[in-house]
Amino acid sequence: MAQIAPFAERDDLMRVNAVDKVFPGNVQALRAMSLTVREGDFISLLGPSGCGKSTALRLIAGLSEPTTGRIEWATPRAQGDLGVVFQEPTLMPWATVAQNVYLPFRLEGKSYAAVKDEILEALKLVGLEKFQNAYPRELSGGMKMRVSIARAMVTQPKLILMDEPFAALDEITRFKLNNDLLEMQARIGCTVIFVTHSVFESVFLSDRIVVMAARPGRVIDELHVDEPYPRGEMFRTSSEYVAHCRAASQALEQAMEAAA
Repeated sequence: MAQIAPFAERDDLMRVNAVDKVFPGNVQALRAMSLTVREGDFISLLGPSGCGKSTALRLIAGLSEPTTGRIEWATPRAQGDLGVVFQEPTLMPWATVAQNVYLPFRLEGKSYAAVKDEILEALKLVGLEKFQNAYPRELSGGMKMRVSIARAMVTQPKLILMDEPFAALDEITRFKLNNDLLEMQARIGCTVIFVTHSVFESVFLSDRIVVMAARPGRVIDELHVDEPYPRGEMFRTSSEYVAHCRAASQALEQAMEAAA
């Protein structure tokens, strides 16, 4: 299992420096967003709809360009350093589970035979090694999302961006995937930026919660969840968890009032 350094000892991974994003029609999605991301962080972007959380993820992923400001990596970003999990699993329906997970390697020009062991290891990590030859139509919603996570993690990236990946799942499945996600992060030692509307999910997963307000999208607060990992059901029922949820709820309420 990879070792994630204590928060105070982590090196910078990348920075979002005073980023604005304005879409056609003078629609300002983000204003002066700044964020320092460190190696091993689990950061949740929490805020109401329309506050620019997904836009921020797309900018960090390089799928869009800032209107002003810069996004800078501490060291040059190599192919395979970034994984992305969208709201929908976005699997190729004609391909097996293993072939879907193979996609990042395929884009790098690597043969399936050369990376077969890495693919199987990623599937083991999400508990789907027995389904490697199944097709997406044969899987439940939660299993499809596991495939998407395995695909994002198969290259063992430095940073994984996750855009509300569990929002459409039932609560029991969501709790299980929250638990599994933390275990997976610990296994590969990656950094995660996770978009969510859920106070409870953000507190359970994160060591930092970045609270955003809308119109325009902007950061209005940052909360630290200074609780040890691994986290499980004991943490979910603890007084510390309740206190962090209360603080996050209050910050979210302020964000909604600021957007009104």
